[in-house]
Amino acid sequence: MAEKLLLAIDAGNTNISFALFEGDTVKASFRLGDAHHKTADDYAVWLLQLLHWNKIVASDIDAAIIASVVPEVDYPLSQLCQRYFGVNPFFTNAQQLALNIALPNVEEIGADRLVNAIAAREYYGCPAIVIDFGTATTFDLIDSQGTYQGGVIAPGLNLSLDALYHAAAKLPRVAIVRPEKVVGTSTVTAMQAGLYWGYVGLIEGLVSRLSAEAFPGQTPKIITTGGLGSLFTDAVRGITAHDADLTLKGLYHIHTTRMKTQKS
Repeated sequence: MAEKLLLAIDAGNTNISFALFEGDTVKASFRLGDAHHKTADDYAVWLLQLLHWNKIVASDIDAAIIASVVPEVDYPLSQLCQRYFGVNPFFTNAQQLALNIALPNVEEIGADRLVNAIAAREYYGCPAIVIDFGTATTFDLIDSQGTYQGGVIAPGLNLSLDALYHAAAKLPRVAIVRPEKVVGTSTVTAMQAGLYWGYVGLIEGLVSRLSAEAFPGQTPKIITTGGLGSLFTDAVRGITAHDADLTLKGLYHIHTTRMKTQKS
């Protein structure tokens, strides 16, 4: 008999990521863009076909966990899990996570940011700063005691690119790449340099200030995740690791912790 699988779903503002965990191993993962106006049936048509191609049987899924920052997708994703996989998903929220949070309004914190904090604590150690390159670029701090201390929300790189393109009539839309030089010799290379190396400066400047303010005398782990995070791994000083699956691994850890607590 095949081992039962956990379906982990990370619903962000740009993409929704789905991962199937067999034990602590990601058996398969998929990403769906432009996914915020779909029904449970829409999700099912897409996901069941991918499961079939990966030789995964829907009945092997016996649990689901969801981190969502988009309320409009919560109901269809819940219906997807219930109707097509026969499981009631657990939605992560600050009140039910094994994470100390040193903020007054915990309900304001994005579920993905808290899941990332737990993943960083468990897989990399503390103190840590998690940088997640999504629609926004978030910086989240976990102190040496494993307490979530808050962080920074900055415009994402694609948002910055869109704003530049739409606000300036003569500026073209450019690809986000790492230019060899900081000095651009054309409009396109100047824009690419400004986006990329300007963002490197933003990251290094914020990491330096956050570390000095929150972790004086300490050297925090710097963990990056998110679609564009790998672009900056070699350019930004002090990055410990880039982990594309950090949020999904955090969801897996939360699920296993809940199961152990329920059994004890």
